[in-house]
Amino acid sequence: MRRRVDGWEAAACSPGGAPIQWRPGETGLGDDRDWWFRATVELPADGRLTFEGLATLAEVRVDGRLLASTESMWLPVRVPVSAGAHEIAVVCRALAPRLAQRRTPRARWRQQVAGDGNLRFFRTTLIGRMPGYAPGPPVVGLWRPAWLECGEPVLGLALRPRLTQDGDGVLGVRADVDGAPGSVVARSGEHSCALSGASGRWTGALPMPGAERWWPHTHGRPRLHEVTIEVDGGQAAIRQVGFRDLVSPGSLERDGLALHVNGVAVFARGALWTPVAEPELRATLEQARDAGLNCIRIPGTGAYESRAFHDLCDELGLLVWQDLMFANLDYPFADEAFAAQVIAEVDALVDVVGGRASLAVVCGNSEIEQQVAMLGLDPALGRGAFFGARLPDLLRAAGIDAVYVPSAPCSGARPLRADRGVANYFGVGGYRRPLADARAAGVRFASECLGFANVPDDDALPARSPADPAWKAGVQRDLGADWDFDAVRDHYLRELYGVGSAELLACDPERWLALSRAVSGEVMAAVFGEWRRAGSPCAGALVLWLRDLVPGAGWGLLDHRGRPKAVLGALRRVLAPVAVWMTDEGTSGMAVHVANDRPRALAATVRVALYRDHEHLVGEGSRGLEVAGRGSWTGDVEELLGRWVDASYAYRFGPPAHDLVVAELHAADGGRLGQAEAFPAGRSAQGAPATALGLDAELRDGSLRVRSRRALVGARVHAEGFDAAEDGFLVEPGREHVVALRPREPGAEVKRATLTARNLDGGIDLWA
Repeated sequence: MRRRVDGWEAAACSPGGAPIQWRPGETGLGDDRDWWFRATVELPADGRLTFEGLATLAEVRVDGRLLASTESMWLPVRVPVSAGAHEIAVVCRALAPRLAQRRTPRARWRQQVAGDGNLRFFRTTLIGRMPGYAPGPPVVGLWRPAWLECGEPVLGLALRPRLTQDGDGVLGVRADVDGAPGSVVARSGEHSCALSGASGRWTGALPMPGAERWWPHTHGRPRLHEVTIEVDGGQAAIRQVGFRDLVSPGSLERDGLALHVNGVAVFARGALWTPVAEPELRATLEQARDAGLNCIRIPGTGAYESRAFHDLCDELGLLVWQDLMFANLDYPFADEAFAAQVIAEVDALVDVVGGRASLAVVCGNSEIEQQVAMLGLDPALGRGAFFGARLPDLLRAAGIDAVYVPSAPCSGARPLRADRGVANYFGVGGYRRPLADARAAGVRFASECLGFANVPDDDALPARSPADPAWKAGVQRDLGADWDFDAVRDHYLRELYGVGSAELLACDPERWLALSRAVSGEVMAAVFGEWRRAGSPCAGALVLWLRDLVPGAGWGLLDHRGRPKAVLGALRRVLAPVAVWMTDEGTSGMAVHVANDRPRALAATVRVALYRDHEHLVGEGSRGLEVAGRGSWTGDVEELLGRWVDASYAYRFGPPAHDLVVAELHAADGGRLGQAEAFPAGRSAQGAPATALGLDAELRDGSLRVRSRRALVGARVHAEGFDAAEDGFLVEPGREHVVALRPREPGAEVKRATLTARNLDGGIDLWA
């Protein structure tokens, strides 16, 4: 029997103060209070109570008796419980008084991420304790479920899949089994293996010849195989495993990270993870998958994830980059008690992620080497013995099949270089470099990049103007800086549209909102287009971050509810497994790129069209092509047209002959596979009424059908309870564009929708 313990009653009090009653759903009041959690449980037989996570200085009492304590949020806590009814109390002591104590040794470097430098002595999350990024409240109490367990024959299970030189699968099995059973068998389909055991531990190797490979979803099927553990003929445990080969060839610090899965180079694109409620895990990860992302990074500023999270990544074909929970600080590894706690933490992590097909990278920490380097200190201080040798040794001994990265970023003596090792790239972004810097920097792999204050839809905004303090509460900033990430977005608004944010906001706040929603997506799509092209040295990049923690214009590609922002629609077009996009090559013209990550060859037609005044067709050309499975193709606009037209408007012989370039990719049956647009003469911040654009739209058969005499740029459709298959799309002049509306609840029918666009004044309402 294994049953979740629910119904906890909780109260908080200041040390020595009066209790403060807790309300269901509250996260916590802060580190300055003690928290008490109580529940009554009943077991039919002797068993144990397992807490997956207690934050942070916690005691567990059963019927008033203290049975366990912990000072680590990352370690499970197990206590024996006899048959019958019991009162369970968990006491989480206030962290603030302990943080206030003077401690040695002194930190060897400063940092401005954590709000209190003494957090380096405590194994807890920085979420809720980073004033500029995630200011609070902190995570306190039972942050993971508690379970009652009795009569469970398998107490621990480790599975380690591997491939032989002949390509067959072999599954290493280790099962910790209660009692002294007569037999323990591992079985998968028609294959089985009797395990041998002593002292409760049973081991064996289950052969699985011809096992189908697991792939990231962008490149194939994430195939999993069900494995059953039988104890004395009865089913005792079921797991899913995947077989894949994963390497990063070359030297990490010289050549950078490059993930090759089953012998195929994978362009890894994804985002950093922020914790979400368990019921929202699947929907959040499916949003990432459906947008063409194939990698999720769990950063060292966050929290280790649950088995359910990793099960979903295995199932959905999402690669996982796993940081250990260390970030920026100078941790006291020389302290024996602290070091022992960390070793136990690694063991607990291995128990969850070991043998996962989705696990691609294990990283020692977030930004410690960068933090040291930015202060002009010896970078070796940031590596140390633990991240440099001890941790990789522990991972190897545990059979972890993943690439090890000591720190993110890291690149030898100069961890700030983007053209070596692994980088945190914010040249385009926080450092406000021109878009051309994405190519000039020679990025090999961006462990995080492109932080923008991404504006969500109206219903996720706490205010409609940055002048309102409620708006700023949802915007990240570097501690001590006189700017925030609104300023980064505003910089590129001027760069791309030639208009200042303050002036536009003052004269036309609705247009300011529309362009602010769009511009970060346009910038990100341009950067990823540079990095994904065949000639780029970049093997992957991870956006900072996937989902917002609070309402507002945060870094998230998804808002705090898990709904896509406009930025994700722009990224989807360049990150899809089959995609078309363009890059400005200056006097060499405009390149057209096609990627086909799918395993089968792609027979398609690529078409380009040039328009003047966003309306008049002045050139058009196309050609059929075949793109190999997991391959790419690069062409040229003028090559497709059959003549020189100064496609990128680099020569500037007089006024531009065209101001809009469209590229489309069509399947053999004529269906649109992708679309891209470029504005060689620049973007316009102006809008026009629907009549001036010649707009005609209708809702029919669960889809939006729209035509426009002039191009409709950055079109979006909103229908309550529905998700649009495309977001921020272009309606080419005189051509119908059809966008499916997918119901969030089965059987729902769309009745009403609103169509907006960057060059459309206001919006138009449509009824079915």
